[in-house]
Amino acid sequence: MSVLKNVRGLAEWVPAELAAAAPVITVVGDVILDGWWSGSIERFCREAPAPVVDLQRRDYAPGGAANTAMNLAALGARVRLVGLVGMDDAGSRLRALLDDAGVDTTGLLSTAAIQTTTKNRIIGADQVMLRIDDQAGIPSDECIAELAAAVPDAVAGSAAVVVCDYGTGALGPAVMRALTAYAGSTLVVVDAHDPRPWSELEPAIVTPNAQETARLLGATFPAGTSGREELVTERRGELFEATRAAAVVVTLDRDGTVLLSKEGQAHRTWARPASEKQASGAGDTFVACLTAARAAGMPMTTSLDLAQAAADVVVGRPGTSVCSTADLTEYLGGLSSAILPLDELLRRVAGEREQGRRIVLTNGCFDVLHRGHTRYLTQAKQLGDVLVVALNGDDSVRRLKGPDRPINPLADRAGVIAALSCVDYVTAFDTDTPVPLIEALRPDIYAKGGDYSSQMLAEAPVVERCGGTVRILDYVPERSTTAVVEKIRTLPVESTANSTAHSTVESVVDSAVGSPAAPPSAPTGVQ
Repeated sequence: MSVLKNVRGLAEWVPAELAAAAPVITVVGDVILDGWWSGSIERFCREAPAPVVDLQRRDYAPGGAANTAMNLAALGARVRLVGLVGMDDAGSRLRALLDDAGVDTTGLLSTAAIQTTTKNRIIGADQVMLRIDDQAGIPSDECIAELAAAVPDAVAGSAAVVVCDYGTGALGPAVMRALTAYAGSTLVVVDAHDPRPWSELEPAIVTPNAQETARLLGATFPAGTSGREELVTERRGELFEATRAAAVVVTLDRDGTVLLSKEGQAHRTWARPASEKQASGAGDTFVACLTAARAAGMPMTTSLDLAQAAADVVVGRPGTSVCSTADLTEYLGGLSSAILPLDELLRRVAGEREQGRRIVLTNGCFDVLHRGHTRYLTQAKQLGDVLVVALNGDDSVRRLKGPDRPINPLADRAGVIAALSCVDYVTAFDTDTPVPLIEALRPDIYAKGGDYSSQMLAEAPVVERCGGTVRILDYVPERSTTAVVEKIRTLPVESTANSTAHSTVESVVDSAVGSPAAPPSAPTGVQ
């Protein structure tokens, strides 16, 4: 059995491992009841030039911190929720939905002093026409004190705590003091409109979105989406100083996420293109999956890639929804059979070009994936908008590398590459060079690793003749498939067997940075 033979089961193994860990996770935050009221539009009202929506159904879902709790429960975590609701119909409905999902609502306190925050979207003809927000108001000191008093019992024995602060005023200094006792011994993740007040906790992870990051930096991002990644990377020192977090993950909606380290950019994920259907709460899903994976002991970059996949799942659904382990299995399984024939690839790339996107092509054997590969593919993605990876077919690999290669057949290699969020499309070719593919695809940029030069490439003049540019990327020394294979072959048989599962997940999904240790109270089954 080859080292990565189990990659075919990666889509099932990782979500199953996540659910099997079943970590206890406490969510402390602002809870919301989301309403999705839909109907038809056939006329305008007489009083104003406004459409009349004839309501046909009313759907409700937990939102805000309650949505984070729902996603955690769907991923197999044992969830406790601490928050405030009013003694009203909305509060009762919200509690019932959470109870049905298996969330422990002992810490969800009902009080007559506030009303439950609701956000009702009015949808007509598949279009959100209006959102009606009914805010809870600022809780009294007594309510906040009661909320803080519920924190110790809820957090006791938890592998992780997620703080969801949307600025309602409920999570004041009293709640902060209650959580401070657990800082350093429990994985703390802060998802807040303003993470600065939570810096006293020295959280393990903060997850500001683009707007929140801009406010925190006192900056204005460039128009559109370009330049945001560079700006947050350049000013990462300010983010770490303001949040005092061990890791900062900036979520960039359609552009995925950026994991920052104090030395620079540590990892990128990319959102896969999807047609949004009035989706809401994808950020809650991302935070939930990231926390669940870290609480289960998974490496940081593995956790980020899983969280991005979970967010991709819910963005393609209408309303406020959750991503379960079954959803992750199905989604990742779909990626593992992603070798596109040339005609289908050309059709999809034509659609990307119509949207003004720049096409990047790279190719290689990618036999046993390692850090050099993933760093290289991340850099290639950053050269344009859409990354196409062309894999040498098995016969082509044998001609290039010798009769004992490839270690892994084409289907397995494609499944691994397709699982990386930086890769948009995977195809294959059996010729000794990708020249015929380049002539058909006509990429805007052709990328190769730093162990080549443009003068060495037979493809270079073809790329330029087709109107493209050749880019040579960084070379990561002492990282090669040959070295990995040689190391495996020289290990004792027992050591090789014991390291197989670790190599599969660590090499396939984890990439640019090392694997931070699991939090002290988290299970350590996956490293």
